[in-house]
Amino acid sequence: MNLSEREKKQILESIRDIPDFPKPGIIFKDITTLLNNPKAFKILMDHLEEHYKDAGIDYIAGAESRGFIFGAPLADRLGAGFVPIRKPGKLPFTTIAEKYSLEYGFDEVEIHIDAFSGKPNPKVLFIDDLIATGGTANASINLIKKAGAASVDACFIINLAFLKGIERLSADTTVYSVLDI
Repeated sequence: MNLSEREKKQILESIRDIPDFPKPGIIFKDITTLLNNPKAFKILMDHLEEHYKDAGIDYIAGAESRGFIFGAPLADRLGAGFVPIRKPGKLPFTTIAEKYSLEYGFDEVEIHIDAFSGKPNPKVLFIDDLIATGGTANASINLIKKAGAASVDACFIINLAFLKGIERLSADTTVYSVLDI
């Protein structure tokens, strides 16, 4: 199921732009207005369910924290497990970590070491709200592999195409974005 131009427009118009956040020159894509718009959110979730329903996904891994918002309900709709990818020190069991570069330093994400132990050769969909440069997504895909799973796709609601983050991921997994900006 492809989204119609009208549906894409409805989703896009439900996302608020916040200029100069978190710093001057940045236009922040605020998805809270999408989340509180039940019609737009339903269009989005119905589309994602239809897009992935035959992909044989065992788990959805969502990046902290907005990936949780889309990943958990999609996992429920697909009958898959949900796995959180979090900042350091937030998960209670033994974790594995992946560091990645930022324009101003480094950051890190973690996953439980046994996150995908429920199924042999698990297929994982990684999801997040937005891809910019791809640092968090790339680190998350690496974590999924380190935890013994295969990343079958990476999904983003918004792709900031001018930052070329999807190009960075394309060598490691297929990538799908709902909206390219």
